[in-house]
Amino acid sequence: MVRETLTREKVLEAALRLVDEHGMSALSMRKLAAELGVEAMSLYNHVKNKGDLLDGITAHVFESVPLPDEGWGWETRVRHLTDGLYTVFTRHPAVVRTLAAEEANPRSPGALRMMDALVGALLDGGLDEAAAARGYRSLMGLTFGAALADSVGLAGTPAEREEPVDDWFARMVNPREHPNLVRVLPALASVDCVQDFQEQLNLLLAGLRVSAARS
Repeated sequence: MVRETLTREKVLEAALRLVDEHGMSALSMRKLAAELGVEAMSLYNHVKNKGDLLDGITAHVFESVPLPDEGWGWETRVRHLTDGLYTVFTRHPAVVRTLAAEEANPRSPGALRMMDALVGALLDGGLDEAAAARGYRSLMGLTFGAALADSVGLAGTPAEREEPVDDWFARMVNPREHPNLVRVLPALASVDCVQDFQEQLNLLLAGLRVSAARS
């Protein structure tokens, strides 16, 4: 039986599968080689080291975001890209946490094209360069933060507590000392991550429209 030719793309795809199934701590050259059915040393023909592997996995996630049609309106393009990035981030929570820890960066031409498309949409919306840079950082921060918040609890089993946190809040919050929390606590307890992200994105886009009108 002829062995399938190993490529960098296949190495990164296998590494991402391993991370998705078992977490980033499970990723090693030895385990990745076993996953691919090759010797560990053969991986170094395609990735320089563990850092290059982590960067490659991260870039692979960014590259999976579909680019919008350049003929679409700027807001439609921004929403398309941020929705796409949020979707792929929530599919690969271990990658999000690795980005948060600054252990990886999306270094690839494909990842740069995604970033360029987002900045380009903001510039087409009428923002000047400084406002587009701020808008880009805000959109990336919102998307990254929302996905990171969604991933809480996926990293492993939380430490055991005598009283669940929701029960503690319900017991401790009272109208006399915390009147505002009492009002919103039921809404805070009703978590809908996707709906929250879309609402936050709507608010941010509204602010960008104002900034564009002033530019």
